Amino acid sequence: MNPLSYSRMLSLGHMPAGPSLRRACVFFTMLALCIALAGHAQKQDTDPGLIAHEWGTFTSIAGDAGHAVEWFPLNSPTDLPSFVEHFRGTNFKIGLGGTLRMETPVLYFYSTHDTTVSVRVSFFHGLITEWYPHASKIEPSASLNNVALFQQKSSGTVAWNAVGIRATGEAVYPRESQASHYYSARETSASPLRVATNNGEQQEKFPFYRGISAAPPPLSALVLPGGHIEVLNQAGGEIPKLILFDRRGEKIGYREIIDLREGAVLDPPTLGASLDSLLANFASSLTSAGLYPEEAHAMLESWKDSWFEEGSRLIYIVPRAFVDRILPLTIEPQPAGMQRVFVGRMELVTPATQRAIETALASQDDATLAKYGRFLAPILETMIRKDPDPARTTELRQALGKIYGSYMVQNAAHRPGPF
Repeated sequence: MNPLSYSRMLSLGHMPAGPSLRRACVFFTMLALCIALAGHAQKQDTDPGLIAHEWGTFTSIAGDAGHAVEWFPLNSPTDLPSFVEHFRGTNFKIGLGGTLRMETPVLYFYSTHDTTVSVRVSFFHGLITEWYPHASKIEPSASLNNVALFQQKSSGTVAWNAVGIRATGEAVYPRESQASHYYSARETSASPLRVATNNGEQQEKFPFYRGISAAPPPLSALVLPGGHIEVLNQAGGEIPKLILFDRRGEKIGYREIIDLREGAVLDPPTLGASLDSLLANFASSLTSAGLYPEEAHAMLESWKDSWFEEGSRLIYIVPRAFVDRILPLTIEPQPAGMQRVFVGRMELVTPATQRAIETALASQDDATLAKYGRFLAPILETMIRKDPDPARTTELRQALGKIYGSYMVQNAAHRPGPF
């Protein structure tokens, strides 16, 4: 009941006068005041002059049954600038398997005024493995012993309690002489950020973080005989765009599906397409999903060398509901506008990829094998599981052993010490 309904009932003779009336008037006046204050507080929690935009990627590998398989991201410890912080050191992820690798989410702020916000992100069944600037809190702590068990039961989080946002002014961001795709993400007009630490102030264009999870991606992809791909949407929401991409040397091809609701079977693409037209096509999809054009450009500059390298894969826009569910983000005060655009990548072991790798192994063509980079080891593992010929699997296991051995030697040289 509100004060107006009370007055109406009184006028109709349904309410008593006298002390009861005065008590009722006080009660409804206080009720109206509380409602007004609650509404004001709610408005205060939203900053009308603040907008936030985020982009990032989820990377997975389809196994022989179509579902994402656990894999070890054997990336070089030098793929990020040295000022980026790591969970247990730069070589920690060598022995950390997962089904879903979250790569380079960056969070931009656009503000009409100087302000301060707090940011907290959780990764379902996962760990936050890298971040910058310095975080106020990382959960779990680096002292956790059973990481695999944690991934199965909990969520890793990263929090920045006081991120200073400048509406105008110059900023000096850290940069090293060694090239890194990390810097491409700065090529936007987002507001500069400042975070205070015990070692002084850190400046950046965005909070950056990475992680790895035991959760499944939003789709599965089964490679059928003849190279056809059966795709199933498991996100519970429409996938706005999906591309089946294939590259063999300098030749590329792709097929696309718009608004994938359930599933589809895609024919192998014909290798006669233009990479420039594909880049323009995908940039348009990113802006349609909510990014500013300069943000879409920064994302493509960061990832185009990886997304469109040798091999076969699915590249897709991740449904927003899936992103919010697996990677809940809290910003206080809340921005007046918020966009989160993530791109999924699922690597495929197609007959064409198997033939190319078998030929390269037979001829000891290391240059061709190197084109598959961090995906070569999990591709070989998938080939071993699928191949019934013991002689061929023995050769594949030998090649796989060499890959793991070389990575261990490489990363031992960068080991900072016990952790």
